[in-house]
Amino acid sequence: MADDPRDRSRAYVAAGVSFFDDADRILLVQPTYKDYWDIPGGYVETGETPAQAAAREVREELGIETALGPLLVADWAPHPEEGDKLLFVFDGGRLTAEQVGAIRLQADELAAYAFHDPAEAMTLLIPRLGRRVAATIEAHHTGRTTYLEHGIPHAH
Repeated sequence: MADDPRDRSRAYVAAGVSFFDDADRILLVQPTYKDYWDIPGGYVETGETPAQAAAREVREELGIETALGPLLVADWAPHPEEGDKLLFVFDGGRLTAEQVGAIRLQADELAAYAFHDPAEAMTLLIPRLGRRVAATIEAHHTGRTTYLEHGIPHAH
């Protein structure tokens, strides 16, 4: 009998948010448990949608409430050690000076945050995340959602 795909462990689903400042720089966070920068976000919990998870992670990690914009990127990004992953990145839009001033990092998870221009951001990210963030920035500017596989736009 052929393997039943429902018997495989399900993919991990994560959701993040990209925020920008008035200079069009992207917000990156420095997790305490990783040796590279990232965007705010985390895993989707049982019973939660990706959008709900993204909003929750922003509340928990940054201490701010913000309305999420549209989905910018969906990335199928399996990892050899962590298994299958599907990652969603939503548009957090442009943060005001007041919103930035209200950021309070979740100290046990995040050591720092900073806005970076796209070229500088790429030097702080691991390659697969850098490809995803570059696609996120482009989608933010074009207003078109992008589907990626391993951070690379999927040819239709």
